[in-house]
Amino acid sequence: MPEFDVIELGASPHPEQGAEAPDFTRPLVTNDYWTDRSLSELLVDGPVLLVFYPMNWGGKSIYLWNELSDRGWGDEVQVVGVSIGTPFDHGRFIEARGMDYPLFSDPANGVAEQFGIAHDLDGMAGIEEPRPAVFLIDSDGRIEYAWVAEEWPETPPYEEIENAL
Repeated sequence: MPEFDVIELGASPHPEQGAEAPDFTRPLVTNDYWTDRSLSELLVDGPVLLVFYPMNWGGKSIYLWNELSDRGWGDEVQVVGVSIGTPFDHGRFIEARGMDYPLFSDPANGVAEQFGIAHDLDGMAGIEEPRPAVFLIDSDGRIEYAWVAEEWPETPPYEEIENAL
C-alpha cells in the first residue's frame, strides 16, 4: 500500500443544495474541438453533473474518469469536467483516455473560485487547482446535490451521487 499524507482541507464556502449555481464561460473541450461555452448554455439541454477534478494525468484524475465512465451516467445527465488544464492538454487527455465527456478548461482556476473550492497546491507558490467536488445542477441552474472534498486524497461518494441522479 503506497504511503501518503492525508491533508485536511477544511471547510469551503461552496454553494449548497438549493442554491443557484454560479454561471461561467470557459473553453469546453470535446474529442472533436473546443469552443467557449457557458454553464447556462449547457443547462438548456438538461441537468449537468459538474465534476471538479485535479490536474490531468494524475492517478486521482484517471481513476475518477474511469469510474464515471464505468457507471455510464452520461446516459442520464450531462457529465462535464472542470480542471486547470489548457484546451490543448484537455484534448490530449480526452483522446488518450477515450473519454466521452467534455472538459471545461480553467487554467486560472476562476470557476473553482466562483464555487468556493479553490485549493493551493502544496509546495507550489501561486499554483491552485480545484479541490475534488461534484455538483448536480438542474436545468433551472439550481444545485440539487453538492459534494466537496474535505481532505486530500478523498474520493467522491459514487453511490450517493448515483442516488441523487
